[in-house]
Amino acid sequence: MGKNETDRVIEDALDAKTIAVVGLSKNPSRPSQDVAIYLKSNGYQIVPINPTVDEVIGEKSYESLLDLPEELAKKVEVVDIFRRAEDVPPIVDDAITLRKKYGRLRVVWMQLGIVNEPAAEKAKRSDLEVVMDRCMQIEHARRPIRVR
Repeated sequence: MGKNETDRVIEDALDAKTIAVVGLSKNPSRPSQDVAIYLKSNGYQIVPINPTVDEVIGEKSYESLLDLPEELAKKVEVVDIFRRAEDVPPIVDDAITLRKKYGRLRVVWMQLGIVNEPAAEKAKRSDLEVVMDRCMQIEHARRPIRVR
């Protein structure tokens, strides 16, 4: 994917309203929490996905993408992943399931340091766009200010 294509996918992701954050930690020193709080404070609806917590950053947490109530699952446009690269494939499988079922989910985003090419290719074959090894907070902060 060339730079222009990557930039377009990043813009598409940043235009979303609802983001499922897989691996959102309850630990305030973890990057996932910094990013989720930043995104929430910038108007995004954050949906925590973490089977070990009931609530994080004031939002109910769910065990997996497939455990989301239908009304919420229908709204998710981006899956932002904070898990080790080897943990990505089943998350991508769940994202593909949501994409096929509701058609709204359009981007799988793997945070800084997370790259899984086979999972990315599988996502792309299922009409999902993919960003790898980038931070949503950094990309949002460098984005020109636009009136929504």
